[in-house]
Amino acid sequence: MSRRPTLAVVGATGAVGTVMLDILSSRANIWGEIRLIASPRSAGRKLMVRGEEVTVIALSEEAFDGVDVAMMDVPDEVSAVWAPIAASRGAVVIDKSGTFRMDPDVPLVVPEINPEQVRNRPKGIIANANCTTLAMIVAIAPLHREYGLKELVLASYQAVSGAGVAGAETLYDQIVKVAGDRQLGQRTGNVRHAVGEDLGPFPAPLALNVVPWAGSLKDQGWSSEELKMRNESRKILGLPDLKVSATCVRVPVVTGHSVAVHAVFGSEVDANGAREVLRGAPGVIVVDDPASGEFPMPIDAVGTDPSWVGRIRRAVDDPRALDFFVTCDNLRKGAALNAAQIAEVLAGEFA
Repeated sequence: MSRRPTLAVVGATGAVGTVMLDILSSRANIWGEIRLIASPRSAGRKLMVRGEEVTVIALSEEAFDGVDVAMMDVPDEVSAVWAPIAASRGAVVIDKSGTFRMDPDVPLVVPEINPEQVRNRPKGIIANANCTTLAMIVAIAPLHREYGLKELVLASYQAVSGAGVAGAETLYDQIVKVAGDRQLGQRTGNVRHAVGEDLGPFPAPLALNVVPWAGSLKDQGWSSEELKMRNESRKILGLPDLKVSATCVRVPVVTGHSVAVHAVFGSEVDANGAREVLRGAPGVIVVDDPASGEFPMPIDAVGTDPSWVGRIRRAVDDPRALDFFVTCDNLRKGAALNAAQIAEVLAGEFA
């Protein structure tokens, strides 16, 4: 007789963990026990999942006993310690941090693209891609299969929730401070003065502003977020020599990462043909009628699962190049949903 596997959600009380519980409650109920794990300070809290109240337990080695699949949404340094521990207790770990993404012994999986990679996990760990990479890669992969991708030039427009609960709270607080003053933004420094010192996790004010920076500083002036988009795209698509250049920008949007994509292919592309490819791609919805004011925007994508794609057009100066805009809910497909989809691929192994 088959059994339903046990699933652990580690980091259940965080921003992504909250979305994960909603996703688990709305998708097919394939799990037996769902065990909620968080830091000791959150232990004892009661959260709703699948219509039932579940008590959060503290992160410990014993918490993974009997767990078949563990989804981890914790900081990199926590994951580096606890993902191997969970794997050693018999769980297959789906890790949403950046710790293991580029480890050659850890597959980086997007179920719409490379679900077969879940079997290639010598460390018992499967990595979840960065939320900005996930926003665009489900649209890029089917176009690559059709036309043969050679190069990507990317500009991201990343929501503040990508920096966690503190990111969203910081933007809300700043909006309150600047609301009603119609002189702000018309003279140098007056927005900074109005916002004050409370920048939260950002290097500059987000209200009435965009900040051309996300992540930490790496070599030659690149940010960690920009290099993630490059390196993860190469690994997911199986194109180790793919040319990728990214500029990551933080914008005053609460939820919904967006990416402007310039993709160069090995063969000539056609905008109408590209639309048809994308309409048939899993995890993608095409919204592309500028004449009617219909294009993909984060205010419409928030709370939904697909990546929304539009503004699809062939480059004016290169018949092999395509430009388009893509957006998705960075807390859903960008984190929780992709992990849930990986877990569902794995579930059959434990039945």
